[in-house]
Amino acid sequence: MDLEIVELGPDQRPAVVELCGRALDLPEDTAEAPAIVDTLWARAATHRPVVTWGAYREGRLVGVLVGSLAASDGDARGHVDLVAVDPAHRRRGVGRALLSTAERALAGLGAAEVLLAGNPPYYAWPGIDVRYTPAVCAALALGYRQDRTAWNMTADLSYDGSPALRPTEAAEARLAGLGVTVRRAEAGDLPVLAEFARATFGGAWDAELAGSVGREGAGCHLAERDGEVLGFAAYGSSRPSWFGPMGTAPAAEGSGIGGVLLRRCLRDQRAAGVTAAQIGWVGPVPFYSGSAGARIERVFFLYRKGLGG
Repeated sequence: MDLEIVELGPDQRPAVVELCGRALDLPEDTAEAPAIVDTLWARAATHRPVVTWGAYREGRLVGVLVGSLAASDGDARGHVDLVAVDPAHRRRGVGRALLSTAERALAGLGAAEVLLAGNPPYYAWPGIDVRYTPAVCAALALGYRQDRTAWNMTADLSYDGSPALRPTEAAEARLAGLGVTVRRAEAGDLPVLAEFARATFGGAWDAELAGSVGREGAGCHLAERDGEVLGFAAYGSSRPSWFGPMGTAPAAEGSGIGGVLLRRCLRDQRAAGVTAAQIGWVGPVPFYSGSAGARIERVFFLYRKGLGG
């Protein structure tokens, strides 16, 4: 096969961004290709092992794969975070060759299995968008099995009367009467927010908050009473148009805090030029539908495959 697979270095990032701009079929992904590559490669590499492979045909970059190891200690799982193949070179073995190479590389780093699924806190998709049909076909051909489904919801920020942009002032005044303050989070709030996220929800939300608070193109709002955090909502940690994570203390559920924090973030995103916010890896569909008029639009299949004997 006239295909050369090589490990890529940082100097190839502009070429990878250019390829992703051509190879990511969905316009919302194409538009954020620079941020996606930066998140999955540059930012992620400061916290976990990342491997990036390029496929060359006749000296031209025609495919790229970014993979990583799960961040937690002792978790022997590899992740494929990005696969992009030039449309003119699809169904010619490029994706399969990149995946096979990544499997060997991740196994060499200690991975016992590989997931085609997001590796929080640095991820661009929960899994494979069902509309990326060639990627689904390649996964199945290489023996991956689907084990989960995830979905995103879209909040329309394109017009003033959108439910996602409903005012929050009256609700904030009501909360203030109950002693609850709602405000923008600042860098000094991050330790308390991270501890609240770890203790209340677990997972990688504390690290996602670190990618939102005080970072350009991202942000976070919080609710507190007497210095105690009751909830937070963040955006822009993984991609500029993506909202999340958000969480409310169990004791404060049903208070209206979540809807206020959500819409404050969505207003920030609209002010930054985002016309459709992606609420990623959604759990409570009715909450986002009621609070922001959000709709389920992106559906993802998540795959896994054991390595070795």
